[in-house]
Amino acid sequence: MNALIVCKSRQYTTTLTQMAKTLQTLVFDNKALRRLPLDPIEDNYVRTVDNACFSRLRPTPLSNPRLVSYSKSALNLIDIDDEEVAKHDFVEYMSGNKLMAGSETASHCYCGHQFGTFAGQLGDGAVIYLGEIVNSCGQRWELQLKGAGLTPYSREADGRKVLRSSVREYLCSEAMHSLGAPTTRAATCILSDDKVVRDMFYTGEPTLENCSVISRLAPTFIRFGSFEIFKTVDPMTGRRGPSVGRKDILISLTDYTIETFFPDIHNQKNISSVEKCKLFYKEVVNLTAKMVAFWQTIGFCHGVLNTDNMSILGLTLDYGPFGFMDRFDWDHVCNTSDDGGRYSYAKQPEICKWNLSKFAEALQPIVPLNETKEILDNNYYNTYNTEYRDKMLKKMGLTISVDKTSRDLLSDEELIQSFLNTMEKTGADFTNSFRALNLLMSSGLPDHKQSIDHLKTELLSQCSSLEEIIDANESSFDSQEFQLFLVLLQTNPQLLEMLGKGPKAIERVLAKIEKTKELKTMNSEQKREEDTEQWDKWLESYILRIEHDVKEFANDSQRLQDYNNTRIQTMNENNPKYVLRNYLAKEAIEKADNGDFSGVNNLLKVLQNPYNDCADETDGDKHYCKRPPLWANKLKVSCSS
Repeated sequence: MNALIVCKSRQYTTTLTQMAKTLQTLVFDNKALRRLPLDPIEDNYVRTVDNACFSRLRPTPLSNPRLVSYSKSALNLIDIDDEEVAKHDFVEYMSGNKLMAGSETASHCYCGHQFGTFAGQLGDGAVIYLGEIVNSCGQRWELQLKGAGLTPYSREADGRKVLRSSVREYLCSEAMHSLGAPTTRAATCILSDDKVVRDMFYTGEPTLENCSVISRLAPTFIRFGSFEIFKTVDPMTGRRGPSVGRKDILISLTDYTIETFFPDIHNQKNISSVEKCKLFYKEVVNLTAKMVAFWQTIGFCHGVLNTDNMSILGLTLDYGPFGFMDRFDWDHVCNTSDDGGRYSYAKQPEICKWNLSKFAEALQPIVPLNETKEILDNNYYNTYNTEYRDKMLKKMGLTISVDKTSRDLLSDEELIQSFLNTMEKTGADFTNSFRALNLLMSSGLPDHKQSIDHLKTELLSQCSSLEEIIDANESSFDSQEFQLFLVLLQTNPQLLEMLGKGPKAIERVLAKIEKTKELKTMNSEQKREEDTEQWDKWLESYILRIEHDVKEFANDSQRLQDYNNTRIQTMNENNPKYVLRNYLAKEAIEKADNGDFSGVNNLLKVLQNPYNDCADETDGDKHYCKRPPLWANKLKVSCSS
C-alpha cells in the first residue's frame, strides 16, 4: 500500500512516498502514561481522582457501529490510507470495540474555571486516550475517542455523545484545519444503534438519540486545566483541585510538557528550570494570542472558552456550541447556555487573556505570579494585534500599512473597525462581505469604476432585511434579564463583569435597543437607502487606501495589473467562500439521522476547500455559500451533547 505522506514540523518540510500502515502495525509510544502519575485504582467508577494525571480504563463497546465519514488527510497523519478504512474491522477499532496493538487506554484528569468560576475536578468525562502514535515522519499524534463511554470523570453524565454533536465537532475540526486555524483534528465519525436520553435545550422535553463517537488527533490534549488540579481552595466556590499541594507532580507535568512539546526550550543550556517555565509560559501566551486572532478574522466563536478548553499548544480545542457568524454582530453569542454573553465574539480576545492569567496562577508554585503577569501583559496584545492586523490587511488586499489616520486616509485599525461597524449597522453577512471585496479592481485599471458598482451591489445583497435585523436585535437580549444587569451594575459590578456584562456591554445593548426602536419606524426602502449610504461612505475610504497602495506605480498599467492580480489572489487565499454555517450542519445532521450520510460527506468535501472559487461551480456548490435562509436565524446550539 503506497501513500503520499507529507511531513511538516518546525524544523523541516519534506515529501516522501512511504508504506502506509495498518491499525495493527501503528507505532505506539505512550509517553504521557510513562512519565505522568497514574491513578492506582483501575475500577471504572465516578470519583475524585487524587494525585494522578490519568486513570486507566477500557472503552464501553457500541452496538453495530458504522462509519458516517472519515477525513483522509487526518488519517494520513498516522499513516492510515483508504485501503485500511475499507477493511471490515476498521470501525470496530475506531469505535473502541477493539483495541489496536500497542494501545493503552486512559482518561485525563483536569480541572477548570467555567464561566468565570472554579469548578473543581472535571476531566475527560466522555473521552478515552488510545495512545500516542509516532508516524513515518517522526511526529507524535495522540489518538482519542470522544463518546467512548463512562470514565471516573463522567460526573452525572453517561460518557456518550450523540450524532448531532459528533458531526458538528468532526466537520468543524476539519473545516478549521482547512481554513488554516490551529486546531485539533478529527479522523472519523461513527454512529451506533445504542441510544441515550438528551434534552437539547434543557426545556424538560428529553428525547432518545443515537450514540456516536469521533476519533480525534493532536500532538497533545493537555490544557490549562491540566495544571489546575493542584489549585488550593477557591474562596468563591469552596472547591479545590484533587492534587492540591503536590508540587512534585506539577513539576513533573511541566517538565514533561516542555521536554515533549517545546524541545527548543528544553534543550537550552545553562538556564534554570524556573527560566524554562517562564519561556514556556511566554510561548503559550503567544500561541494563544495567535489562535484567537485567527478566530476573530474568520468570524469564529468558540462558545465555551473555559480554562479546561484551552490547549497549551494554542490549538482550537473541544468543539461544542461553536458558531461561525452569519450576520455580523460584535455581541454575537453562539451558545444558548451563555446567558450573560461572557463568551461573545467581541470578548474572546480578553477572555483568552483572562484564561492565561488563571494558567499563570496554576504555575505560581514554580514561577512567581508577578513574573508571569509581566510576561502576559508585555506579550499577549502585542502578538494578538500584530496577527490580527496582518491577517485583516490580507483580507482587504492591502499591502502598505498605515498606522495613523490622516485627513485623507484611515489607519489600518480604523479602516478595519469601520468595515466591521458598517457590517453590523447594515446586518451584513461576515463571510460573504469579506469575500466580495475581491470584486473591486485597483484604481487606474479600465474596469475600476464598473467594479465599484459591482462590489456595492454585492455588499448590499449581503445586508439583512428590515425584518431580519429587528428580529435579531430583539432576540439578542431579554428585557427582564437586562433590568437585572442594570441593578447589578450599581450594586455588584464585579459579579456583572464575571457574567460578561460589564459597562461597555450594557452600553452596546442600550444602543441596540435604541437602534431597534429607530428601525421599527422605517420601511424597507428607507433601510435600503441607509445601507447604501453606509456602504458608500466606507467604500470611499477603502478606495483611497487602495490608491495609496499603488501611488508609486499609478501610471504603469502592467504593474497595476500585476498588483491587482496578486491582490485578488491574496484576498481569495484569506477570505473563505465556505464556512460551517449552523444551517448547513443542521441539514447534514438531519440527513444522517435518517441514514443518509451523503450530506455530511458532501459538506466535508466543500469545507476542505474553503477558499476555492471554481468557474464551474454548480447550483449545489452555490448553496454552501449563501446567506442563511430566514428559518436558520432561529437555530440555536447549546452545551447539550
